[in-house]
Amino acid sequence: MSARQPLLIHDDKKGLAMGYLVLGLVLFLGVHSVRIVADGWRTQTRARLGEMPWKGLYSLVSAVGLAFIVWGYGLARQQPVVLWVPPIGMRHAAALLTLIAFVLLAATYVPRNALKARLHHPMVLGVKVWALAHLLSNGNLADVLLFGSFLLWAVLSFRAARQRDRAQGTVYAAGSAAGTAAAVVVGAVAWAGFAFWGHAWLIGVAPLGR
Repeated sequence: MSARQPLLIHDDKKGLAMGYLVLGLVLFLGVHSVRIVADGWRTQTRARLGEMPWKGLYSLVSAVGLAFIVWGYGLARQQPVVLWVPPIGMRHAAALLTLIAFVLLAATYVPRNALKARLHHPMVLGVKVWALAHLLSNGNLADVLLFGSFLLWAVLSFRAARQRDRAQGTVYAAGSAAGTAAAVVVGAVAWAGFAFWGHAWLIGVAPLGR
C-alpha cells in the first residue's frame, strides 16, 4: 500500500459522510418544504391518497431522511473539516439563543400564551434560532451544511406560513399571562435539562460543561 492510499481512503470516508448528510437533508427538508413550494399540489395529493396514507408516507420519508442526517453527521464529526474556529464567546451566545428556542418550542404547545398569539408560528422560529445558535458556535463543514440548511428552511417556511395566514385571514387566540408564564417555565426547564444532561447523552458534547 502506497503512502497516498490511506489519505485516499480517509477522503473517501469524508465524502461518504457528507453524501449521507446531504441525502438526509434533501429527504427530510424536502418533504417538509412541500407546503412552501407546492401547497396546492400537497392539498390535492393528500385528498387523492387520503389523510392517513399521506401522513404515513410523509412520516416514512421524514424518518428515513432523519436517519441519514444522524448517520452522516455522526460520521462527519469523526473526521471534521474545519472552516473556522468560533471564539469562546459564541458558546455563551449559543446557550442564550437555544434557551429562546426552547421557550418558543414550548409556546407551540402551551395553550393561550402571548408568544404564539404574537408570533403565530413559534416552532418554526424556534428552529431558526436553534440553527443560528449552532452556526455561531460551530465552524466545521458538516455543521455549516446541517445548521445552515435548517436555518434557510426555517426562514422560507416562516415566510410561507405568514403568507398563508394573511391569505386565509387566520386569527390566533389572545394569550394570557398564565399561559405565557407556563410556556417560559416549561421551555426553560426543558432547556436546562437538555443543556446540562441531554445534549451530552445524545450528542456526546456537554455545551455548558458539568
